[in-house]
Amino acid sequence: MLSFENDYSSAAAPQILDRLQHIAAEQHPGYGSDQYCQMATEKIRQACQNPEADVWFLTGGTQTNATVLDTITPAYAGIVCADSGHINVHEAGAVEATGHKVLTIPGKNGKLVAADVDDYCSQFEGDANHTHMVYPGSVYVSQSTEYGTVYSRDELAALAQVAHDHGMPLYVDGARLGYALESSECDMTLADMAMIADVFTIGGTKQGALFGEAVVFTKHNTPSHFLTLIKQHGALLAKGFLLGLQFDTLFTDNLYFRLAKHADDAAERIRTALLSKGYTLTFDSPTNQIMITVTNEQADALIKQVRLSFIERLDKDHVVLRICTSWATTDEQVDALIALL
Repeated sequence: MLSFENDYSSAAAPQILDRLQHIAAEQHPGYGSDQYCQMATEKIRQACQNPEADVWFLTGGTQTNATVLDTITPAYAGIVCADSGHINVHEAGAVEATGHKVLTIPGKNGKLVAADVDDYCSQFEGDANHTHMVYPGSVYVSQSTEYGTVYSRDELAALAQVAHDHGMPLYVDGARLGYALESSECDMTLADMAMIADVFTIGGTKQGALFGEAVVFTKHNTPSHFLTLIKQHGALLAKGFLLGLQFDTLFTDNLYFRLAKHADDAAERIRTALLSKGYTLTFDSPTNQIMITVTNEQADALIKQVRLSFIERLDKDHVVLRICTSWATTDEQVDALIALL
């Protein structure tokens, strides 16, 4: 069956599978202390133009978000994010299970707005009863967002400034960071991200790796005993060299960015076809995620022939579906979907 359900259904980029095959007989020390993790760390530092960055490799997106946010947020505080934020909607309360309430603010096209965060924190600080309330302790955003939209450099810099004004670090979930950076509307680079965010992730799971996320602390601000904390959160892989090898491969010859651009280009072809055929785009999303608003009848007809993700119900007659391309999407698959539309 034709599938545009997500960007992690395929195993891994062939370059990664080939390298894994070649090291099958090798033996390495565990938990990220191997040569491949060291090599990947140096390549990520170079790509970020931040030779002093601290880089860690964790198992998956939810584990990574829960681990990082728990360790950078004071024990008495919560995490500010857009109401559509991944940690609020689709991570089964993993962050809240660590003891931190998710403090939501209505987003605009999936994005958190700096002025809204400033207003939220100022109202909290001005409340005479704020010592009995959940303190805002960190700020979470995703790039690209859950709706496929993208923060500009100025938008993200403004969020970082507001967060710092209120004594909070800014954490950027980069599960789909490559798709954002390679999109036609993004004015940021990886170096910009390393300059603005206090900590961010570089997604592997959704961008060509078998699994895994790289965490980048940009200001020598890694929490004390972070390796131990990763293990406590169930996010430390004994065979850490598998993560290192994958990220070393992704950051060789710009493979990470080439795979991302391939997905974005495929999505742009589909987006153009949708508009020409009269479909309604729910959001102006320039990345590999396309949200369409369709009637119940249209949705039923589509999902009989192609796997798509259900996002939300708008009203009793309309739903939002997601068409998601990936690094593995082929021209033939795009042609078939366009014909089906």
